Amino acid sequence: MKTFTTYNLGCKVNAYELSAISSLLLKEGFVEDNNNPDVVIINTCSVTATADQKSRQHIRKMQKLFPNAVIAVMGCYSQGNYKFIEEEIKPTILLGTSHRTDVVDLVKKALETKENYTIIEENTRGFEYEELGITSYTENVRAFLKIQDGCNNFCTYCIVPFRRGKMRSRKKENVINEAKYLVEQGYQEIVLSGIHVGGYGQDLENCSFSSLVEELTNINGLRSIRISSIEESEIDDKLIELVQKKDNLAKHLHIPLQSGSNHVLRMMGRKYTREQFIERIKQIKALVPDVMISGDVIVGFPQETEQDFMDSYSLCEECFDMLHVFPYSMRPGTAAARMDGQISPEVKKERSKKLLELSDRLYAKYANRFIGQDVTVLIEKYDEKQQAFIGHTSNYLEVKILKESKVGEYKTVKLQKSMV
Repeated sequence: MKTFTTYNLGCKVNAYELSAISSLLLKEGFVEDNNNPDVVIINTCSVTATADQKSRQHIRKMQKLFPNAVIAVMGCYSQGNYKFIEEEIKPTILLGTSHRTDVVDLVKKALETKENYTIIEENTRGFEYEELGITSYTENVRAFLKIQDGCNNFCTYCIVPFRRGKMRSRKKENVINEAKYLVEQGYQEIVLSGIHVGGYGQDLENCSFSSLVEELTNINGLRSIRISSIEESEIDDKLIELVQKKDNLAKHLHIPLQSGSNHVLRMMGRKYTREQFIERIKQIKALVPDVMISGDVIVGFPQETEQDFMDSYSLCEECFDMLHVFPYSMRPGTAAARMDGQISPEVKKERSKKLLELSDRLYAKYANRFIGQDVTVLIEKYDEKQQAFIGHTSNYLEVKILKESKVGEYKTVKLQKSMV
């Protein structure tokens, strides 16, 4: 009986794929063992230079910890750096962002032959969607459901379209079937995940992201569905109507902004202006007053002036309730890496700090609107240190409950300031 362990670096999509491969190995009779595995599978990340470094370090760490194990490496870092990995690191199995369905057969071959195997397709734009079967990546009571892969946007700072390939949607019937399976397994919330989630359906006939969401919300027993991230331009009127009317569609939209400066947005290759973004967010908030709007912002993009940064700051103050802030990271091979006017780490750090402080104030202001109201919380875990049960509301307020509760249940409580 052979044993295996997995390690994920990066996003929820990577974690989902590893979970799928784990399911395939378990079906073949393998047993999960983190202490003495015969097989180690690592899904790498390349979204930043730090992610590249962590991927290299972890591959080597696993080789030292388990010198006799089959080491299988895949993911975005290996897709873009496979020649270096093959020549310098020499894992047993080397894949990129395709052929994940071949992992089990390759593992079985490697265990038998003790040979190394590499399968890399260099033309990522030719990839088709790779169906991994009914599986999911879960965090406690929440399940992540992958609905698409790849991206066609080619923002000038982003390496992902080169590593993950073209935007490609999963067949709608497979998404629906997996969602039903997750409900049958007792999961209380499903998070729609992917590389470019809102692009779902662009490559399918008579299908859109909002039509998929509508079908999912109609599944019997599905208590909550959440959208991981969606571009402002992909929030159509139908989706806003669903957020308004469907009780089981989370009242939370995470919308990447990246910059509030028209100058920087043009350099980034983003397809909207600050004025268009502000107008759309105002429309959404007018139609769904209680919705939480969170977003991503990049600081220190090449040539970002203090005025550019203040344009981002003022837009965030006007539009968002919570922020995820990222210092710009140069990715070789992208257009932004060749631009003049790279910003110093010190300036990036200072601008990040200002936006994170703003985020804290925005979140507190938003949360205070609900003090004294009854809110329903999905209990996700018990925190020993705080001696409290912790969960989130539909609009993504984190709530700490001191009363006896149960992980996995929904609990309605009157929100007090000390609870958020």
